Amino acid sequence: MRAAARQSVRSAAVPRPPNPTHCNPHCNPNPNRRYLRDAQEPPYFIIPRIQRIAKQCLEGLAYVHSLNLIHCDLKPENILIKSFSRCEIKVIDFGSTCFTTDHLTSYVQSRSYRAPEVILGCPYGQKIDIWSLGCILSELLTGDVLFENMSIQSLLARVQAFIGPFPKEMLQGALHTDKYFSADMATIFETDEETGETKYHQLEASNLGEQMKTDDTEFVEFVNSLLTIDQDERPTAEECLQHPWFQKEYEMPVAEAAPATGGGTTPATPGVVEKHDPPPQEDVAPVGEVEPLD
Repeated sequence: MRAAARQSVRSAAVPRPPNPTHCNPHCNPNPNRRYLRDAQEPPYFIIPRIQRIAKQCLEGLAYVHSLNLIHCDLKPENILIKSFSRCEIKVIDFGSTCFTTDHLTSYVQSRSYRAPEVILGCPYGQKIDIWSLGCILSELLTGDVLFENMSIQSLLARVQAFIGPFPKEMLQGALHTDKYFSADMATIFETDEETGETKYHQLEASNLGEQMKTDDTEFVEFVNSLLTIDQDERPTAEECLQHPWFQKEYEMPVAEAAPATGGGTTPATPGVVEKHDPPPQEDVAPVGEVEPLD
């Protein structure tokens, strides 16, 4: 597994290929994304592919974490697709990565993927990467950011509404609880710096299944485990790989390469089966040179 994990990780020191393709449902530069949207074809990021992406990300994180490192900035833009047809990815951008023994700053992770222990000023570790991955998997499925963040308080309110209440022990030991929570730690509030007006964030209770708009209970339970608020209860990357969801088998769509108009071949449209003669050929990876997995 370690060899596969190394293949799933790209060092920040390695130059990126031009025009990389990100695992970002909002701004993917791949022209097939626009075709799928305009043609109203099925989306590329369906649960079977998300399962493959999740496994590769976790293998990469397990390897990184075995080196006593924390990625610190896992987000869709930092996961590159190197093969659409085989659904192979690489985790990139280690510019914010730190050792677990470093002096850990609170200025890590992009806000929508920031773990609650970082936001609240608690001691944190490698499991902040697991939280980020949970946010990413939900976003890949729905195309929407799970924890939208007009402000830190609005993000915390969404976490509380979708995942559950914050543990009192966590709030009592956090540095920034009084910035965001009332004295009884029951209500999230925000004070306008210009007017001094206080706004309370109380959202209607929901759950992850409703937000992800899926009835795949095993997938929802898996993402829920990644988004455990208490970092002591949140699984490690190695533990995530043992989750029963990875034993669930899905039928993968078949992508075949269509003949190019000017000779040669072009990448097949993801998720679309194209009938043609002669037999299908291997697609061209949109991200640099394809490196075979061990």
